[in-house]
Amino acid sequence: MRQGLPAAGAALALLLSGCTAGEEAAEGAPATSAATSLVPCPEQPDAEAAGAERLPALAFDCPGGGSLDLARAPGVPTVVNLWGSWCPPCREEMPVLQDFAELAGEQVRVVGVISRDGLPQAGSFAEDAGVTFPSAYDGTGELMAELGINVLPFTYFLDADGALVHTQTGPVASLEELRALVGEHLGVQL
Repeated sequence: MRQGLPAAGAALALLLSGCTAGEEAAEGAPATSAATSLVPCPEQPDAEAAGAERLPALAFDCPGGGSLDLARAPGVPTVVNLWGSWCPPCREEMPVLQDFAELAGEQVRVVGVISRDGLPQAGSFAEDAGVTFPSAYDGTGELMAELGINVLPFTYFLDADGALVHTQTGPVASLEELRALVGEHLGVQL
C-alpha cells in the first residue's frame, strides 16, 4: 500500500498543476484568432454614471479593442449581459441577444461581459454563435464577485445615464421577452 502513495501523490500534483494552468489561462489568456473575432467596445461619453443604483465602478478591456468602464454613463440605453462559454443557459440565450442587438441598432446598445472564462474559449464560442455585439473580458469574475453572484446569465438594464433600472436573473427566453423588458424598463419600443 505504501508503494501506491507516491503514484497517487504524483497524480495529485499533476492534477493540481492542471488546475493552476487553467486558472492562469482564464486570467491572462493571450489573444488568439478566435478572440480577435470579438467586436470592439464602443466609445463611451466622458460622463460619470449617475443614478440611485449603478453597477460597480469597474473597467474591463475588450478583446476586440477598446474598453468598458462601468463607472461611466453609456450615453444610450444599454443591456449588459454577463456570460461565459461554459454556461449552457448562456449558450441558449446568446441567439436572443444577437437578434435583439441587430433589431435595436443604435437605439439600445447590447454589451456582453465574458465572465470567469478563458479568452480563447469565449472567442471561439462567440465566433461560432455569430455574435456581432461587443463583449468586455472579465476572466477572473471580478464583476460577478462584486455583485455577489455565482451563476450566469445575468442581464442588467442601464439607462443612458448609467442608472441600473432592472436586473434579469437567468436567461431571457425569447426576442419578444427581451423587447418587452426593454420597453418596460428602458422605455424604448422596438
